[in-house]
Amino acid sequence: MTAKVLFTGKTHNTSGRDGGAHSSDGQLDIKMKQPHPAAENLFGAAWSACYMGAIEVAASQRHIKLPAATAVDAEIDLNSDEGSYFLRARLNVSVPGVDPAVARELLDAAHSICPYSKATHGNINVETNLV
Repeated sequence: MTAKVLFTGKTHNTSGRDGGAHSSDGQLDIKMKQPHPAAENLFGAAWSACYMGAIEVAASQRHIKLPAATAVDAEIDLNSDEGSYFLRARLNVSVPGVDPAVARELLDAAHSICPYSKATHGNINVETNLV
């Protein structure tokens, strides 16, 4: 089986006082005076956007209409333990008007759909909270 590339994101990052990141398509152009906490914020934004899309796919597969107010808030922690750095994450998801048991099913299914969730599975501690 040959995988079909759906999209390739290309970014360029520079460091220092005038550091920043920009994408080749012009959709991203930000200043980052320091690599942190910008990296965690960018990772959280990317993951939560992907996870939201995965929730939408899971809902569509189950013929569930999501409310427009569905939201994902990502919290990415950069941690240090004896000189080793690692991440922890919390995805706080709001699906107003959807039965909590159904919403939980969608959140769980989204982890098997979202490429970011797949990439981090078993690598970082992740909490998914229905709020």
